[in-house]
Amino acid sequence: MLNAADTFPLEERAASLRLPEGFVLGAATAAYQIEGAIHAEGKGESIWDSFTRRPGVIVDGTSGETACDSYHRWSDDIALLREMGLGAYRFSLGWARMQPGGQGALNAAGVAYYDRLIDGLLEAGIAPYVTLYHWDLPQELQERGGWYSRETSERFADYAELAVAAIGDRVGHWTTLNEPWTFGWFGHAYGEDAPGLADGVKGGLAASHHALLAHGMAVPRIRSAAPGAEVGIVLDLNVVSPASDAPEDVAAAKRFEGVQNRWYLDAVFRGEYPADILELCADLLPEIRQGDTTTIAQALDYLGVNIYRRSVIGAGAELPPLSFARVNPPGRYTATGWEIWPRCIRDALDFVHREYGPKKLLITENGMATPPEVPGSDGQVHDPERARYLVEHLEHVAEAARAGVPVKGYFAWTLMDNFEWASGYTVPFGLAHVDPDTRDRRLKLSGEVFGRIARNTR
Repeated sequence: MLNAADTFPLEERAASLRLPEGFVLGAATAAYQIEGAIHAEGKGESIWDSFTRRPGVIVDGTSGETACDSYHRWSDDIALLREMGLGAYRFSLGWARMQPGGQGALNAAGVAYYDRLIDGLLEAGIAPYVTLYHWDLPQELQERGGWYSRETSERFADYAELAVAAIGDRVGHWTTLNEPWTFGWFGHAYGEDAPGLADGVKGGLAASHHALLAHGMAVPRIRSAAPGAEVGIVLDLNVVSPASDAPEDVAAAKRFEGVQNRWYLDAVFRGEYPADILELCADLLPEIRQGDTTTIAQALDYLGVNIYRRSVIGAGAELPPLSFARVNPPGRYTATGWEIWPRCIRDALDFVHREYGPKKLLITENGMATPPEVPGSDGQVHDPERARYLVEHLEHVAEAARAGVPVKGYFAWTLMDNFEWASGYTVPFGLAHVDPDTRDRRLKLSGEVFGRIARNTR
């Protein structure tokens, strides 16, 4: 039960939220973070399977080997969604589970797993929003060049067509890629995520270009395999502010914003890369062939926006020639060190709507990390700060919708505590607590508050 003394003002704000008719509220997950069963029934090795075996790369030395065991407990995940009254579930297909080596025939057992999940969701009245790639590249493709190779773009388009043909008759919403900036740069420029390559700006740009090319190649093949389905991409965007009015800080913020936002948005919506970044990084660019940006700029039904914070940027030494430094102003911060700045979600929506005009916008991830949580003496996990975070951000989403921004849905990150990439299990984001021994799920306060908003909206 909720502690009325602690939550009444929050619940009052949640109850007063007014989202547009037909607005979709859901929760999001990713295959490697929740499924476990990494060797089950023909699944191939992914770059995250191999990366997590390297000593020291994961904060707590863990992996997604078991994770939330959703491969076996998918019905428990659906039960959580039903308990909150959510209308949609955003999840990803494990590429190496569906197609173990990244090419050739699909793995029948992998297809059957997602068949069961999708059928269960539909039976529960929950719409599946399926992402084809959420960072778990088959290791065999990595060994042939990974996202540095055009072959990976081609193999992704093949995989997308096969996967959509297999299960697309029951799925109305398809996302090609999740966050090409994050897996492009953190996996290939910084080396903090799989595959662990620290090749600086050259690596980030090469991986990002081939990922965007994969997206563009896949879109028409998805449409062919699932006529009538909506197709989009999910980008992780930042609202970028200079640390001061000093010219060097303003210039650094523009450089950072160019690779964080405009590199992807310009390519997807305008069929070109930003001229200032092309000039700045001229000696570090991958091969960009004639027609590549036309291929990338496929017409989309929606843009998914993942946003967690703003970025305050000053001049610095990080990733030359971008040469920036992140500045953390005084304020509230999450366990990942990200500033809590609810206005960022409105600013991001306004910016994309004004500058690029997608026909439909979805907030596909937004959420808050905390230190590890345990149930209290009443058996509940009380996380009022996460509940407050969700309400504050949704208030700004509602304002954007009233102002005419075509934002049609919001997916909280994440449904339940899971393997949070290089942070392991040290920074839970979940609306539900997962017992580390039994894998039993239980809604937290934040999940209950989110559920009340969902029931008021549907």
